[in-house]
This record gives sequence, C-alpha cells and structure tokens, in this order.
Amino acid sequence: MLSTNTTDQAPIADPRAHPRAHWPDHMRHAYEAGRMSGQVGSVLVSETDRVRVWHLTIPPGKACGFHRHVLPYFWTSLSDGAARGWFEDGRIVDTVHTVGETKHLHYGRDEYLVHAVENIGTTELRFTTVEFLDGENARLPIPPEVRLS
Repeated sequence: MLSTNTTDQAPIADPRAHPRAHWPDHMRHAYEAGRMSGQVGSVLVSETDRVRVWHLTIPPGKACGFHRHVLPYFWTSLSDGAARGWFEDGRIVDTVHTVGETKHLHYGRDEYLVHAVENIGTTELRFTTVEFLDGENARLPIPPEVRLS
C-alpha cells in the first residue's frame, strides 16, 4: 500500500509537458515504480485459461499501487466508500462507491489504462475484479507472491 501523505506537494508546471507535475512527489515516484505492473488487485484468488479473479482491499488512508490494465475486465464494489483515482494523464478524480456498483471496461490492441486508487474515506474499500484473458493484448506478468496460497 502507498502512504497518502500530502506534505510533499510539488509546484504546478505546464501540464501538457508534465501531466503529473502537480502530483505530490511520493505519487510521482509510485507511478514510475508501478506503471508497468499487471497486479490489478491485492490478491489473485483464481486463475484459469480464460479469467483472473482478484480481490482488492484498501484501508482508509492507504492506496493500491499503480498498475496497468490491458485486458477487458470488470470490477464490482463490495463496500461503500470514497476513493481518489490517480491517472497517468495527470487527472485526479474523487468518487463515491456503493455496494454492488459494477463497471465494465475494454482495451483494444495497444490500449491500456494506468492508475492507482486511494481510499479517502473512513471505511475499508473492497472490490472484486475479473480480467478476461482473451483480450487483444498480451497479459502482463504478475508476481507469484500475490497469488492466493
């Protein structure tokens, strides 16, 4: 999990030249470290030749690491809560999630999304994400330690 300390705020620069220049230093460093990561959840609970099923848990005041989505997938919120999304293009978007909320996303050849999710609320955020492995892009590797034992 990432710390969400906001005391290291960087000065705002021309966002066209550096879209993440207005981010705190720790988030820019986290982006660089995770932008190629295929770990889209806290733990991979199931994997077949067709799907990967992930659980994502984010305690209040913490964030999941930056990661890259390249496969078609959907997520479902298992809890109510407030989140802040940090996106590769520099956007920072606050969202309120509700139990059962579900979103389906698709990425075509060479398309992707890089982001992180920060819990800015007072309750634990919990999601299930299902990736479909038959997408147009190659699946990204994931570290063995995130697989459920």
